[in-house]
Amino acid sequence: MIIAMPTNHNFATVRFTLNRNIATSRSAFTNRQRTQEYDGVYWSAEVTLPPMKRSDAVEWIAFLSRLQGTKNTFLLGDPSHTTNLGTYNGDFLAIESRLGTSSTLLNFASSNNTISDNEQNDSFQGLATGDFVLISGASADENNGTFKITTFVNDNGIRVDRDITNATEQACTIKDNAKGITGLNLTRTGTAAGTIKKGDYLALHDAASATSNPIQYVMAVEDATVTSNDYAVRTEPKLRAAATNTHYVKFANPKGQFRLASNQTSWSVNEASTYGLAFTAIEVING
Repeated sequence: MIIAMPTNHNFATVRFTLNRNIATSRSAFTNRQRTQEYDGVYWSAEVTLPPMKRSDAVEWIAFLSRLQGTKNTFLLGDPSHTTNLGTYNGDFLAIESRLGTSSTLLNFASSNNTISDNEQNDSFQGLATGDFVLISGASADENNGTFKITTFVNDNGIRVDRDITNATEQACTIKDNAKGITGLNLTRTGTAAGTIKKGDYLALHDAASATSNPIQYVMAVEDATVTSNDYAVRTEPKLRAAATNTHYVKFANPKGQFRLASNQTSWSVNEASTYGLAFTAIEVING
């Protein structure tokens, strides 16, 4: 159950933290390091409210009590960034999966960072320059992960934004808007238009509805590529689950879904009957 947060006071301070679960190993002989990022990536927030009298404090005490510790949830966004820098003038965009999941043999050419469909299956059909794609299954680590398309060559070939390793006939899977990707392919809703800028927040929602609920809170880390009605934006952190086609992504005052980090609810009060309240929250991870 989502509990509405009081609006009678702004926060005194909020410390937002992006938490990652990364394992690191190092060779005892060469000191070479290898890293592996796991799915447990989420935001947390340490919130302090300004001193307030009982008439105001009771709203927050009631709110924290209704959360019932970690049981219920609430919506929270970065309070310093409630208005995004981009000029997109709609409340929502929508997930647009521009290609279906494809399994094929790929060639990787390091000389020009080109990835080609060796079987001529039109595996990149539907994508365009600026879009994001997730490739997995290649034997070289450099040939897996999120790629931004710098040049859409044709339905069987793309040039990408980072170095790759020469390889031929690698059995790979190609997806967009998939679990683990750090880039979203989106489309506008209605007649909305405008930009999405680096530093803007977005909230992925659980349905194609204005009354849907957020399931992941992300930040744009590059200005979006805008082509007609379509948007492609690099985001962090990676998607914890595949984004569903047509589901909404909130742009106007986006918020994540959070719960208290503890089952304890406390506050202080001094001899002047001034209350002090603070709490720590973590982003909800479903599934």
